[in-house]
Amino acid sequence: MRPSVHLVISLDDQNLKVIQGDCCIREFAISTAVMGMGFAKDSYRTPTGRFRVCARIGAGEPGGTIFKCRVPVGLWQPGEAPEEDLILSRILRLEGLDAANSNTLERCIYLHGTNREDLLGQPASHGCVRLGNADVIELFDMVSIGDLVVILPATNDRSTPPDFMSAGNSDSLMT
Repeated sequence: MRPSVHLVISLDDQNLKVIQGDCCIREFAISTAVMGMGFAKDSYRTPTGRFRVCARIGAGEPGGTIFKCRVPVGLWQPGEAPEEDLILSRILRLEGLDAANSNTLERCIYLHGTNREDLLGQPASHGCVRLGNADVIELFDMVSIGDLVVILPATNDRSTPPDFMSAGNSDSLMT
């Protein structure tokens, strides 16, 4: 049996650390929500606090597998137009352990691969935590159901949309 790990996700640093015992054994670049942190349904924000991995989806599927409603529906090829925010390769589904993030399952907040690997290291998601496809496959193999995930609140204020969204009608995006 492998020793348990826990994950620490930093919104400020846009990284995910895999901790085993007292040691960081791996670090990955990620993207969290472009809209910042938050807990409301349909807010397109990343929740913070304590979570547990409640499902591991995609074992054995090829890298680049496209998931819709957590079901594999096709294969994405690098270089295809990134028009959609695709959920690719693997899904680690999160269950919130705190009162504020208790709706995380209902919100379908995951750790997953992305077709926008070019945006890793900066906020770019619709609320989930995105990783590179090879990285999410590696992480998937390190994590078990029940492992703890901590998403640290941002200390940098990102509660307002980025400048490119403030020009024009961004009110409909702020939920």
